[in-house]
Amino acid sequence: MVKTMPKVDVVTVGVGWTGGIVAAECTKAGLKVVGLERGKDRGTANFANVHDEYRYAIRYELMQDLSKETVTFRNNRKQQALPMRQLGSFLLGEGLGGAGTHWNGQTYRFLPYDFELKTMTEKKYGKNFLDKDYQILDWGLTYDEVEPYFDKFEKTAGISGEENPLGPKRSDNYPNKPMKKTPLLKKFETASKKLGYHPYMIPSANLSAPYKNPYGQTINACQYCGFCERFGCEYGAKATPEVAVIPTALKSGKYEIRFNSNVVKVLTKGDKATGVKYIDTVTGEEYIQPADIVVLTSYMMNNAKLLMVSNIGTMYNPETGKGTLGRNYCYQIMPGATGFFDEQFNTFMGAGALGNCFDDFNGDNFDHSKLGFIHGANIALTQLGNRPIGNNPTHSDTPLWGAEWKKDSIMNYTRSLSVGGQGASIPYKENFLTLDPKYKDAYGVPLLQVNYDFTDQDKKLHKFISAKCGEVLKEMGAKKVEVRAELTNYNIVPYQSTHNTGGTVMSKTPEEGVVNNYLQHWDCENLFAVGAGAFANNSGYNPTDTVGALAFRCTEGIIKYSKKGGSLV
Repeated sequence: MVKTMPKVDVVTVGVGWTGGIVAAECTKAGLKVVGLERGKDRGTANFANVHDEYRYAIRYELMQDLSKETVTFRNNRKQQALPMRQLGSFLLGEGLGGAGTHWNGQTYRFLPYDFELKTMTEKKYGKNFLDKDYQILDWGLTYDEVEPYFDKFEKTAGISGEENPLGPKRSDNYPNKPMKKTPLLKKFETASKKLGYHPYMIPSANLSAPYKNPYGQTINACQYCGFCERFGCEYGAKATPEVAVIPTALKSGKYEIRFNSNVVKVLTKGDKATGVKYIDTVTGEEYIQPADIVVLTSYMMNNAKLLMVSNIGTMYNPETGKGTLGRNYCYQIMPGATGFFDEQFNTFMGAGALGNCFDDFNGDNFDHSKLGFIHGANIALTQLGNRPIGNNPTHSDTPLWGAEWKKDSIMNYTRSLSVGGQGASIPYKENFLTLDPKYKDAYGVPLLQVNYDFTDQDKKLHKFISAKCGEVLKEMGAKKVEVRAELTNYNIVPYQSTHNTGGTVMSKTPEEGVVNNYLQHWDCENLFAVGAGAFANNSGYNPTDTVGALAFRCTEGIIKYSKKGGSLV
């Protein structure tokens, strides 16, 4: 028998960065909030013995259990989509803090070009520069409109950074100074400047100094232990939701988190949401949580899936191009090069966002007219702290196993450096999300199906940026440089990036997207979908700063809606 819980003002589906921000701001405004988290409780105290590379980085202790829920994947509609049975290309998280617990902490602002991609591209290069099957859109917000929310998120997270010489205007400096500029980062910086580029330190959520944020929460200083990505921080020195925002909501007395609570459907009546249905994953009991406002704050793939299984919105049809739900799914490309040196570096030390980078080939900072692609990539050298199991750098002609492989791996562990780019992803007609017609999760809900392959745009951009990365390594003095192989078809293994975007895109009009610029659903006014799913395209950066900024804007909209109702735009 399904049990109905007492009604609340706001229910959030997921308790990570977006769910935490919504809870902190809404409770401050006097609203009663329930956060439903399908994973378990966890926090700094649970990470005392987190330096176990095999458990966390190889076997993914903090990630989603794919035996219960996964996605299916295919390159194109002619193929049979099959379940991803082991985490590969991207790492789906669950538990308190979500992916915000085990992220690296690189915190870039998206460029003005990203928010007005269609208008700016057509103005400079013409309407027919890209093939018509590329579905570029403006977001419905400009950088200037988002800038105050970027500032708010960066101060909430205590970001350590410095001015980007080619970056857009800022209303204030970063709240903390950049991280330490190590010898190998100085080497990259010197080479970049000699080539005429404009390097700067990566903006980091691994803090350079102890910091108290506007909520009164303290984030400690980074110890440079090298256990950031895929790990929680035992020092409380990485800005995460459970450190930076969730305690504020809990202290209000107006916030409750229910763990092991997997939401399987958004409930509606007419054109409004009435609440959500969820399952206790421990007991199997079913519950209904009524709410005046429903906010989807889980990972972008799950947000899209919930809307699809709840029949909210119009599914995208790649045959006709009509419909918006599932459209504009974007990923990233990872161009780059590896340099092999005679000298040794302390590559075993570092932090998740310790690095130096430049944006000379990002956005529209360079002329694309004769290149056949748009956008670009942030190019960086990062010092993450290479761990011994996951890092075995060898030359491309070295055997994949045996004595020669071991010798080459040991030799190059501290003598090789990689310079890489995060390549932007442009939406394409055949890259989309939908429900799988065959496979279901452990709760009887259809799996999300990912349809994706690299495009000609991706391949040209990858080749261009990889060559630029190789030039930097040569300038750094590498005795041998190996540029990454050109792209062929996308494969869902091995790991590449967890920077998936789109599927529930923001738009100026209901005909173009799923949510408006407050992330309010066009068809269901008391339903909000927060996260990278709202991005109309992916950028040459990590998405978290933009996700956090949009979460603050969305929360502003939720509070306005709670008072007056109706459409916010």
